[in-house]
This record gives sequence, C-alpha cells and structure tokens, in this order.
Amino acid sequence: MIKKTDFVYSQESEPHRIRTKKILKEFPQLRKLIGKNPKTIWAIIGLVSFQVVLAWFVRDQSWWIVFGAAYLLGAFADHALFVMIHECTHQLLFKNRNANRWASMFANLPQILPSAISFEKYHIKHHAFQGVHELDADLPNKWEAKLISNSFFGKALWLLLFPVFQLFRLSRLREIHPFDKWILTNWLLQAAFTTAIAYFMGWHAVAFLLLSFSFSVGLHPLGARWIQEHYLTVTEEQETYSYYGNFNAVAFNVGFHNEHHDFPSIPWNKLPEIRKTAPEYYDTLHYHTSWTKLFFQFLFDREISLFNRIVRRDRGKVALTDISKPDVDLIKAETSKPQLEEVEK
Repeated sequence: MIKKTDFVYSQESEPHRIRTKKILKEFPQLRKLIGKNPKTIWAIIGLVSFQVVLAWFVRDQSWWIVFGAAYLLGAFADHALFVMIHECTHQLLFKNRNANRWASMFANLPQILPSAISFEKYHIKHHAFQGVHELDADLPNKWEAKLISNSFFGKALWLLLFPVFQLFRLSRLREIHPFDKWILTNWLLQAAFTTAIAYFMGWHAVAFLLLSFSFSVGLHPLGARWIQEHYLTVTEEQETYSYYGNFNAVAFNVGFHNEHHDFPSIPWNKLPEIRKTAPEYYDTLHYHTSWTKLFFQFLFDREISLFNRIVRRDRGKVALTDISKPDVDLIKAETSKPQLEEVEK
C-alpha cells in the first residue's frame, strides 16, 4: 500500500458542462424538466415541524433517549433539511431569489448552527469551480488531509467534527465575501429560535437538535454522502459519483449527484428522470448503492484518505460571478425569448 501525500491533479476541465451539452443535444426533451417546484416548501414545513415536535417529546427524557432519537430519527430529518437548503440555494422553489433565501433560512432553524446563506455563497462556487482549491469549499485543506491521514481513528474524528473542519476551509476562499446582511439575518433568526427552544423546552431539546445536526453530516451512515459525491473511491478517472440506494427516498434524491451537476436547474423530484431518459450517460459511470457500506469502507480502507480528490489549478474562463446554470445557459444560447420564459417558469 502506498500512502497518499497529495491530491490527484488534473489538467482537464470539470466534466459536467461538456456532458450537459452532449445530453441536451441528444435528448432535448430534458429541457422540459428544468423549472421550479414550489411544493417543496411543504416538505420544509413538515420537516421543521417534525424536529420541533420531537424536541418537545425528548425534553424530559434521559440522555440515552435524546441520543437515540437524534441518531435514529433527527439525523434523517436534518439531512433532508440540508437537501431542502440545497434546493433553495439553486433557486428551485420560487422564481424570486429572496423567497428562496427565506425558505432556506426557515429550513435551517432546527439545525441550530446558521449555515443556510453561507452554504449558498460557497456551494454555487463548488459547481462553477469544481476542483479549484481556492474556490471549492468541498475540497479539504491540505493540512486537513495530512492530519487525518488514512487511519480509522483519523477518519472517524473527521466525520465526527465535519462541520468544524469545514469552517477552517473558509479562510482559503479569499475571493468569496463571507459576510453580508443575509448572513446576519440568518444568525439572528437562529439565535432567536435557539433561545426560544431553550426557554420553552430546555437544554435536552437543544441537545437533541445539535446531536441531530452532528449525526446528519458526520459519524453516521448519512455522513457517507460527503464521501460518495466526489471522493475517488472507485477510480481516479471519475470525480463525481451518484448514489442509487434506498436512502434517496428520505433524502429527496440527493444521491443523483452526477445528474444534479449536469442539470443543476432541475428540482429534486425530477432528477431520476434524467438517468431514465439518458441511461447510456449514467449507467456507464461508476456509482454507489449503499451509504452504509461506503461509510464503513471509508473508515476501514486504508487506501482511501482525504487526498482521494481531484484538484485542478486551471480555472478556465469561468467568471467569479458565475451562478452555475450550464443547462439553462446552453438553452439560452439557442432558444427564443418566449420559449426561454416557458423553460424558466
């Protein structure tokens, strides 16, 4: 076994814009899937209500019940809320950008830590500059990868403290402005919500929500999602992987990750249609079928470390202001205004 000491560097551009162009040319009917899904707001309301009600039920329970409820129930609800925030980030609920932001901040409430608007700032750059270390917050820091190495305990610690490690990445993304009035609004709303939970329900309820958040992104089979998406777990020739397993049913199809990167303007409920329409583009790629299996593979396989990521130094001609809608951009280039308005509804 050769221990990795650096990332895998690529001279090629990220693969998604090229594939989007090919697929749209061959399957133009996929344009009809592009649009908004305002009904997603009901999923957000339901999930937020679920977490608040569950926090109420465990407020007087033992710590074992708080812990168990967070691991077995709360983690799945919080993970689903992350997907909802992700939908809002791509403006896939409403036509109005600010309406999507308010929905995103509402979805963020049970997660305690204010992250909805920050996620919007950094996630869009992940799409536009996939693999570019100074702009892609999804990539680990080099010191982070060295510290964690390829040991079981290092990788378990990394998953356990995943949100903390993500915070340390922000200092390298100097071209992205980290603070504005929307960030402040997000913080204030979270502070008010958390204060209300603590006052009316007590610290057991707050702990339940914090544990749910931690498990939803960390030391839990759901945490394997972060490994699934872009870590080179199968081959160094492919940098994005989809997941086609049962958890997609409670994760709003977030596993369809190649499909999402190819068509970021298609909402969660229509992502499976992309693969169904163009199977020759997706069934020929490597993909995962179990987050649980991948979770343990990541922890125990010493061939896998945080260095199993593709990094590119060439940013190409993509503007810093790019909002990553390659599917819509391609259609704009060849569609009349009335047709385009119909697509964007």
